[in-house]
Amino acid sequence: MNYADIKKVDVANGPGVRVSLFVSGCTHRCEGCFNPETWDFAYGSPFGAAEAERVLTLLSPDHIRGLSLLGGEPFEPANQGPVLELVERVRRELPQKTVWCYSGYLFEELAAGKVGEHSRELLEKLDVLVDGPFVLARKDLGLRFRGSSNQRIIDVPASLKAGEVRLAEEYMQ
Repeated sequence: MNYADIKKVDVANGPGVRVSLFVSGCTHRCEGCFNPETWDFAYGSPFGAAEAERVLTLLSPDHIRGLSLLGGEPFEPANQGPVLELVERVRRELPQKTVWCYSGYLFEELAAGKVGEHSRELLEKLDVLVDGPFVLARKDLGLRFRGSSNQRIIDVPASLKAGEVRLAEEYMQ
């Protein structure tokens, strides 16, 4: 897997101060995407052990609330293995940090394991999923933590427990 960027201070992609990993590769190719260069799976640099270590180090200070995964598409089948490994390390080494993920896939597809080999397993490790493709016609700059009104901010543990989507209402305003 390649990555486009690691932001050590991000306040736009989830609550509090976060570290964000922008992975490369996306087949959704949403019109109006803010990061179209990340559609290319070869864009950026390889994500390996050194980069994972950097992310963990950046996450370690107390003022950093968590990790946000964006792209590109973290749930692209080619990206799932490395993303899952990173999230498992975060859960193991920094369990107090939250993990958010932005995906053009829908929660229902991911929960059913319909997107690649590790979609359900990766989903189970997240706190919040912002799902759905960016839709230019539904773009709304007034929305928190999402770009278009079709996208949902989902409380993943509550949704998996209920067997249906439960929105993270505190972030939907």
